[in-house]
Amino acid sequence: MEQRDYILREIEKIGALLRAFRQRLFGGKKNEATQLDLLVDSAKEELMRETNFDLDKFLAPDTQYTDEYILSFAGFSAENIELLAEFLAQIGFSDECGNSKMYLEKALQLYNLCELKSRVYSFERENKMNAIKSVLQLK
Repeated sequence: MEQRDYILREIEKIGALLRAFRQRLFGGKKNEATQLDLLVDSAKEELMRETNFDLDKFLAPDTQYTDEYILSFAGFSAENIELLAEFLAQIGFSDECGNSKMYLEKALQLYNLCELKSRVYSFERENKMNAIKSVLQLK
C-alpha cells in the first residue's frame, strides 16, 4: 500500500509540474525568443530537480532509448506523457523555437507512446498528432 501511495504522489507531482510549465510558457503574453529559451531552460532545471527527469537526455535522437527512458519513471502515466507531449508540441509550434522539428518529432513520439499505454482512444490526441505530422511534412 505504501508503494502505491508513493507512485500516486509521483504521478501527481509530475502532472502538476508539466501543467505549471505550460502555463508559464504559454499562458500569458507573447514571448520573445530569448525569453522562450530561458523559460524552457528553467523548466528543464525544475524537472531535473523535482523528478530527476533529464529533458535534454530525453530529447536525444534515439527513439527506442527515449521510450525506455520515459517509461523508467513511475510518475509518467499515460496522462502525464500526453501532458509532456503537449508541452513539447507547443514549444515546437512556437515561432520563436529554433529546434521546432526536434520538439515536434518528440511530441509525436510521445503521442504514439501514449496511444500504446492508454486504454482509451482520443480523437483530440489523433487531431494533435495529425497537426504535428502536417507541420513536419512542411519542414
